[in-house]
Parts: sequence; C-alpha cells; structure tokens
Amino acid sequence: MSDPTALGVFGLSMVTFVAASAKMGWTTGVAYLIPWALFLGSLAQIWASMVDFKKSNYFGAIVLGAYGLFWIAVAMHWAISLGWLGEVGANADPKQLAFACIGYFIFSLFIMVAAFEANKVFAVILVLINVLLPSLALSILGVNKELFGPLAAWSELGISLLGFYAAGAVFLNNFFGRTLLPLGKPLGLISKGPAPVVTPLPAKAAA
Repeated sequence: MSDPTALGVFGLSMVTFVAASAKMGWTTGVAYLIPWALFLGSLAQIWASMVDFKKSNYFGAIVLGAYGLFWIAVAMHWAISLGWLGEVGANADPKQLAFACIGYFIFSLFIMVAAFEANKVFAVILVLINVLLPSLALSILGVNKELFGPLAAWSELGISLLGFYAAGAVFLNNFFGRTLLPLGKPLGLISKGPAPVVTPLPAKAAA
C-alpha cells in the first residue's frame, strides 16, 4: 500500500484551518465546523492511521489515529452543545473539553519527542500543537482569555499552514521519487535502537 501520510496530514490541515477561522474571528459558530471535523479531521486521519499500521509505520499510525479520534470527540462535543442529540440542560459542562485538551497535551509531549526525530516540519507542528492545547484549555476554563484565546488561534493557524506544506511535500516527494520540498532532517538528539554499550576501560588503562 502507498504512503497515506499526505492525506492524513491534509485532513489535519483542513480541519485546523477551518477551526482557526472561528478562533481568529473570521467566522462565527461551530455548526458548520462539524462536517470538516468528522470527515477531514477524523475520517481522513483514521484511514491513514489504519494504512500506516499495515505498513508498520508506527509514528504515523499512532499520531494520525490519536488526533483523528480527537476530532471525532470534538465534533460530538459541538453537536451535543448545539442540541443535535437532544436537550442537555444542567447536565452539560463545556469545561470538560478543557480537561480533554490537557490530557491530549500530556500525550502530545511524548509525540513531540518522537517528531524531533522524524523531520523538522513535523517537529514544529507538534510544538505548535503543544501550544494550542494548553492555551485552548486555559481559555475554556476562563484563565486570561485575552492572552490564551489569541495564542490558541494563532498556533492553530500555524499548524494548518505548516500542515499544508507538509502534505504537499510528502505528496510531491513521493510522486516524483526525489525531494522537491524539503521537510528538514531529524534533529538527531535521540538515536533509535538500543542504547550504546560503553565498555569500561581495563584497570591499567584507566590508571
């Protein structure tokens, strides 16, 4: 099976672009965000994750799958808040979404470490995700909305634009069989595989 990364990253880019339009104040409401969250944010990424599992692409499978499931949950949160599934009344507390963002932030910290050893574009996207998630959580909780609201908006827009570049780069590089758009080499901070074994020096050599 061919590499599904371009489609998965494109799905992430599209849903964050449309969602960022609301956070930036360019659009209003969340009703029309739900289709993009379900089909681009969720379906595209989860399908790409399934293909990556078959291809033994551990990084792509886990990352695309995790964020695809995130967007299903967010779409359901929006749908419930709009009353699409019936009246919720006092049973609904929208601040629970903030704790979901915190949980994904904790998970994304681990993903970011791996992204540093994938390529530089993915690394920056994960850094921005780890700015977006706590900023969004704090904004939902009502903590300094004047700071964290715009910070969430700009970081989500940055994720989208970098994601478009990454999707285009993966597509063109795979199609032409050579690097047309560079993604940047891994940082090389942590090597894969078992840790190198350090052989102690003989006692005389050490002396």
